[in-house]
Amino acid sequence: MESKRKSMWKKIAILLLFFYVSVGVSLYYFQEKIIFHPIVLAADYQFKFDIPFEEKLIKVNDKEQLSAILFKADSAKGIVLYFHGNARNVVQYAQYAPNFTKHGYDVLVMDYRKFGKSTGKLSEQGMYDDAMLMYNMARGRFQPQDIIIYGKSLGTGVAAELAAIRDCQRLILETPYYKLADLGRKYAPIYPLSLLMDYQFPTYEYLQKVTAPITIFHGDDDETVPFSSGEKLKPLLKKPTDLFVTIPGGRHNNLNKFPLFHGKLDSLLMVR
Repeated sequence: MESKRKSMWKKIAILLLFFYVSVGVSLYYFQEKIIFHPIVLAADYQFKFDIPFEEKLIKVNDKEQLSAILFKADSAKGIVLYFHGNARNVVQYAQYAPNFTKHGYDVLVMDYRKFGKSTGKLSEQGMYDDAMLMYNMARGRFQPQDIIIYGKSLGTGVAAELAAIRDCQRLILETPYYKLADLGRKYAPIYPLSLLMDYQFPTYEYLQKVTAPITIFHGDDDETVPFSSGEKLKPLLKKPTDLFVTIPGGRHNNLNKFPLFHGKLDSLLMVR
């Protein structure tokens, strides 16, 4: 009887181990599909927006190109480099451009590779390299003190990395994470995600190297990026220039509806 019981528990342990390993392998091989949810646009897709814009197609090499939209302000005094989240494409994020153009800032929004009309292979380093291309494009018209780097959700890691290596007027992060693995722990807490993931986006490392003023917006009811993950960035902020703005009741994609968000953002954009 005892031997049968031991044999049963051994079989259960083997099955649990098999299941654990299988899920871990799946997480590794399907991580790109889990993290990114792009909507691809045809090469001849015609953008239509309510504010003046210019489509930018940047050839990276013979096989890859980046698609970006430059939203234009009247008599622009500067430019916002806007790095968006993990889903859809620039069409989804165009609604936020007026937040900046009304204050005299052009807005350059890049689609990551495989998003919108952008083509090529996704990688963390590739996203950093493409962000640098956007910065260099901005530098063709503006000085560093006229460039604001803005990241939303997934794009906060991209924005923070860029601000860590290039001068800018200000870095603004909307719903950021301490590191990307923090998001995965919500759904797969028993896995060593930092070891399994090719995409790390260690925002906490980059913020320590940013010399420009930093402002963080985070809703305390965020269902996608835990507020606790963004809150861990607080100790890295510089005094008195940096600011962490908590939006009570704010969720992941609705901060734009809160007067507190607009009030703080407007005050930042009016400062020169």
